[in-house]
Amino acid sequence: MSLPTTLPDWLARRAASHPERPALITGAQRVSFAQLDVLADAAAAHLRALKLEPGAPVALLAGNGPAFAALIHAMPRCGATLTPLNTRLSPEELAWQLEDSGARVLLHDADHAELAAAATAHRPLPLIAVDQAWLAAPPPRRDAEPLIDLAATHTIIYTSGTTGRPKGARLSYANHWWSAGASALNLGLYADDCWLAPLPLFHIGGMAVILRGAIYGISIVLPPRFDPAAINAAIEAERVTIISVVATMLQRMLDERGDHPYPSHLRCVLLGGGPAPRPMLERCAALRLPVVQTYGMTETASQAATLAPADALRKLGSAGRPLLPLELQISVDGRMAAPGEVGEIRVRGPMVISDYHGRAESAALREGWLYTGDLGYLDAEGYLYVVDRRSDLIISGGENVYPAEVEATLSAHPSVADVAVVATADPQWGQTPLAVVVPHSGIVADPALATTLIAYCRERLAGYKTPRRVVFAASLPRTAAGKLQRRRIREQMAGE
Repeated sequence: MSLPTTLPDWLARRAASHPERPALITGAQRVSFAQLDVLADAAAAHLRALKLEPGAPVALLAGNGPAFAALIHAMPRCGATLTPLNTRLSPEELAWQLEDSGARVLLHDADHAELAAAATAHRPLPLIAVDQAWLAAPPPRRDAEPLIDLAATHTIIYTSGTTGRPKGARLSYANHWWSAGASALNLGLYADDCWLAPLPLFHIGGMAVILRGAIYGISIVLPPRFDPAAINAAIEAERVTIISVVATMLQRMLDERGDHPYPSHLRCVLLGGGPAPRPMLERCAALRLPVVQTYGMTETASQAATLAPADALRKLGSAGRPLLPLELQISVDGRMAAPGEVGEIRVRGPMVISDYHGRAESAALREGWLYTGDLGYLDAEGYLYVVDRRSDLIISGGENVYPAEVEATLSAHPSVADVAVVATADPQWGQTPLAVVVPHSGIVADPALATTLIAYCRERLAGYKTPRRVVFAASLPRTAAGKLQRRRIREQMAGE
């Protein structure tokens, strides 16, 4: 018996089985599964009317909201491929992605109409405003439950571009389906689950939650933007059980919350976006806040490894074990690393993309494995610890310096609100660490503080890991997923 190549449309199935259950909760608005199903049908009908070829890329420039969610679910019903665009990019960056993806049309909401026009100024493209009227058109009657072709491409999502020009990761329906199943096996799934998704939907971390809401049949709280007070209030009011955040979001939530404990129904804080500062994890542990670190990327349809909630305190700092059925190995010069040995993380499995859009070959995809470019190690029990990006590695006098380790040390200092560590050229050692620090409000950023921070590191780190220089900044460049853009910081420092 061969494996099925199609599945019933998961949103249509939920609308039939639980029509009145809230699918989306955004502020005071509640959208049931039945209502979201109708919105998705309406969006699909509009796109079919454009008579696009099967699989045609449809770009979307919009903020979080029901319209974005409806378009995510409309793709299998119209046969197009969704290309969500980062609303924080410049018109030039967006124009490049539109060109690279071969987008046939650009959908946008009212808040991003000017940006959409600017992005298409030199390459005219049909612009369609996605508003309430556009979605309110009655969809045609459906004679049969729609099907999802697992092999078809659902999404082209451009990687964050932290190491250079972004690439469009082609994510199939099978990638999304296997990712959702793997996450449920690790985190568990309960009838009263409610997942809060403050991450932008153009990012895989946000989109994955929208898809899982329909696959699992659970409610998704979808705030239009991240506001720590509103997020904390929603956790209480909506009895949120799971929330997906990055470290900067969690820190702001903790600062707003103070010492007031979180409710017991919040059973999982899924923390992504790179290694989290250990002082933050220790603070959460002291508050009994169930933080589980996760390691993943666009190319793995979100999570690749995630700490199980039961291990949150026992394996503080770990990203957990690879999710079933994903394979994860540490590669050192073509061989598998020994426990505790740092090497490049590589992954293989049904949630991993098979290619990048427009790139028949990629050095990252070899012999069925995705070589992530991230450095990490597995402990004796097979738990993953992510060390850093290979491209961010600092080699000082032949010794490896991992910026994340130095950043974690500096983050523990009470004067430091945010920090990035990058390489700077050194005539004697080749490279040495440079720390770019954002002080807490009210802290004077002066040479005395720089000297204090260097001495603080020298007491806790090897000499070659200690920053030779500390400079101060008002903020640090980050991606929409909260990841430090060290490449941009290196460029800024080189220009000084």
